[in-house]
Amino acid sequence: MPANDETRELSVEKLIDAPIDAVWKAWTDHLEEWWCPKPWTTELIEQDLRPGGRTAMIMRGPDGEENVIEGVILEAIPGRRIVSTDAFKQGWVPSGPFMVGTWEFTPEGDKTRYRGSARHWSDETYEQHKLMGFEQGWGVVADQLEVVAKRIAETVDA
Repeated sequence: MPANDETRELSVEKLIDAPIDAVWKAWTDHLEEWWCPKPWTTELIEQDLRPGGRTAMIMRGPDGEENVIEGVILEAIPGRRIVSTDAFKQGWVPSGPFMVGTWEFTPEGDKTRYRGSARHWSDETYEQHKLMGFEQGWGVVADQLEVVAKRIAETVDA
């Protein structure tokens, strides 16, 4: 039996010191700046934030590694929640599924409660993601998201 009951879910949560509008803008318009832990970089191919929309990117490592990610958006509620999966490629073409990703944004005063989670299709992919350093990696990414969101908030306030 996997951790977190039958959901096979891994998650990170962070109270980001920026208002929800800035965090949402950082997530949607500045993804390449924070998506993966540095020194890795992200090249965004497409991010169509509507149900059935394509999400595609290439993550590149410092030693030439490339991780191509493609999937579809299952849900997009502006300012609140994004859900995507790699179980399909554009046009609902089945793909080798790894996870369903969910990113949630909840206002808490002038800050934002951010939660990123990944539900896995199998015990094997759950364990694989855990061993890849999910908690540390997604925690670093949440910190990087906060830096971008704070910059956006400061620009708006200026």
